[in-house]
Amino acid sequence: MDQDWEERVRAAWAAFDDYAEEDAADFRAVVDALADELPADNPLGLFERACAWDSTGHSDRAVPLYREALERGLGEASAYKGRRAKIQLSSSLRNTGHPEEGVKLLSPELVAPSDELDDAVRATLALCLSSMGRDREGLSLVLGALAPHLPRYQRSMATYARLLVEPEE
Repeated sequence: MDQDWEERVRAAWAAFDDYAEEDAADFRAVVDALADELPADNPLGLFERACAWDSTGHSDRAVPLYREALERGLGEASAYKGRRAKIQLSSSLRNTGHPEEGVKLLSPELVAPSDELDDAVRATLALCLSSMGRDREGLSLVLGALAPHLPRYQRSMATYARLLVEPEE
């Protein structure tokens, strides 16, 4: 995709908070217009449409669009957006009552190449696990993600995170 289109997409999202809740359809129309510049099956356009539905409170409408974007090669078009789509799809699946699908989708991301989305993967996976009644596993993920950011106690928090899920002897 060309740089101009990406910059216009970034500008649209930068203005997202300027829209009142009752103007959500107007925001989605802006994103739709950008997506319409691409072929209908372009994974980048599908992803942006999914994000717009998701961000305006319609996880149910976002799920099929995220899935289609991933199926059509979003990860190949943009590895970063592919990973974002997995995070956001998992969150939407949880919101629509399917956290187990979110766990299945995000678990492989724990061993994927590291990037700035690692903590978001862990936070979203923790929410999915909690929705399944697996709170200790979720808390372990969140503590493990938080530990490196603490000014002190990194080692002890990482140990506590590990102990939450290690089998008792």
